[in-house]
Amino acid sequence: MTQPRLLLIETSQQPGVVAVAVGSHVAAAHRLDEARRHARDLAPAVAALLQRVGWRPRDLEGVVIGRGPGSYTGLRVGIMSAKALAYAVGCPIVALGSFDILVRQVPGEAQTVDVVADAQQDQIYVQRFQRMAEDEPWTALRPLAIVPWKKWVRELGPTIWVTGPGLRGRRAELPVFAPVAAEQNWQPWPESLAELGSARWRAGVCDDVFQLEPLYLRPSSAEVQWGQGR
Repeated sequence: MTQPRLLLIETSQQPGVVAVAVGSHVAAAHRLDEARRHARDLAPAVAALLQRVGWRPRDLEGVVIGRGPGSYTGLRVGIMSAKALAYAVGCPIVALGSFDILVRQVPGEAQTVDVVADAQQDQIYVQRFQRMAEDEPWTALRPLAIVPWKKWVRELGPTIWVTGPGLRGRRAELPVFAPVAAEQNWQPWPESLAELGSARWRAGVCDDVFQLEPLYLRPSSAEVQWGQGR
């Protein structure tokens, strides 16, 4: 079975992560500095990782990128960098929903999961997933949506696991009966990107480098302010 040389980029949340992998095996990874800007750190981090494993950019056979939802700035930087590199070296680009990555990291006993991320103004991005057994794939029960945090909390049930970066600093606000994934699983792991990205690469499920866009659901606050000023 083909084991492609892949570059992995996930910048939907802080801190972002970049890694290189051979198929589903992560060869090297680097967490971006949470206190610094992805725009400044991403390219040097990629160059350093390639040098560490002895690859040239043209050795890459695919670029795997998390497309959100999440930070507007982080996603723009990550996706534009991934598209530019994939185009320059002539390799496929594979875009993954960041929630599709996170849901893979919940405990084996979880069957229904809400993945959440901060959408600002006391709102969250949320999507519900389900699987019938531990060895079966996850399927989305509901489309990705933006909802008020308090409304989502009120509607939680005792069989619904929760995970994701939207829980940062707010776990105490959850009902006591809510099963919560361990905090180290709230951020995408390079291993999860490698497993899902390499599987899609082998299946030929790739994206158009010119058409790929971040998953936002709504304009950024800067875009809203600019539109109001017109």
